[in-house]
Amino acid sequence: MQDLIARISASAGIEPGTAEKAVGVILAFLRKEGPKGEIDELFATVPGAAEAAAAGAESGGLISGLMGMMGGGLMGLAARLSGLGLSMGQMQAVGHEVFAYVKERAGEERIRQVAAAIPGLSQFL
Repeated sequence: MQDLIARISASAGIEPGTAEKAVGVILAFLRKEGPKGEIDELFATVPGAAEAAAAGAESGGLISGLMGMMGGGLMGLAARLSGLGLSMGQMQAVGHEVFAYVKERAGEERIRQVAAAIPGLSQFL
């Protein structure tokens, strides 16, 4: 995961700590919104993904509560990332790097299956 954090920090122009939190938030979103079996298989091929998702799910606090009231989904994800101080451009850069990293490790077909199961997610691949 540290190589992913470094890639995100450089490409999005954010601090490594913020990049790590953003990765956790995105992976927690996938865990919550995606099909359990496919997500379990995906996370098994990406070392540290399950731990990062767990940390991202735990770090929500008030933002997570508001996300739940907003209905979650991609809008809730954007709200959580915005809560970390990310601009829309930074969110896009982080998302691109996370999905590229996962695709490198899990394969394109596996990530497409997950994206197809989450409304609106495929547009970010």
